[in-house]
Amino acid sequence: MRVLLVEDDTMIGESVRIGLRHDGFAVDWVQDGKAAESALKSESYALLLLDLGVPKKNGLDVLRDLRAGHNPISVLVLTARDAIADRVIGLDCGADDYLAKPFDLDELSARIRALIRRQSGRSETVMRFAELTLNPTTHQARIGDKDIPLSAKEFALLEALIDRAGAILSRAQLEQRLYGWNEEVDSNAVEVHIYNLRKKLGRDLIRNVRGIGYMLAKS
Repeated sequence: MRVLLVEDDTMIGESVRIGLRHDGFAVDWVQDGKAAESALKSESYALLLLDLGVPKKNGLDVLRDLRAGHNPISVLVLTARDAIADRVIGLDCGADDYLAKPFDLDELSARIRALIRRQSGRSETVMRFAELTLNPTTHQARIGDKDIPLSAKEFALLEALIDRAGAILSRAQLEQRLYGWNEEVDSNAVEVHIYNLRKKLGRDLIRNVRGIGYMLAKS
């Protein structure tokens, strides 16, 4: 899943980006409100992590304009403003959740996963397709009762496919879900991950729709 982080504190921004990437998220990081608006117009994100006290355009104004434009992206506010009144304002402006600084990275990841589940209309933590199960919390994949070891990118790609099971995702769409701005992407990266997944899961689960993309398909 690809998320946009809006945070002007370099130390916090870097630690959040590293921590979330370790948990399998692709993270784009900007440091002011204007850059956030530009990124939201040019890219598609599963979630927005928004600090309220950023320069050029504060987070509340970014949030107000986002909702005024009917953008449904899930927004998790990250801020040092932990007074009840500030939380109420943020939530009333359209935030989906609120996390006060300093925060634990494990809690941040858990809240992100919860918001993404809610956005997808899922209540279960575990994602299922045929005999395949994925647990984004533990990064565990299983076929039936057999554990399948996956790399972080393999897991993220499989999560993207199971999230849109039955739909065809192009290579560009999968790259967009897997990689942030500062990550190098080999021209055949998606194909290599698909090849490795088929070796581990069997060739029939991930179907190649020639010239279009890939999908999970029941046999």
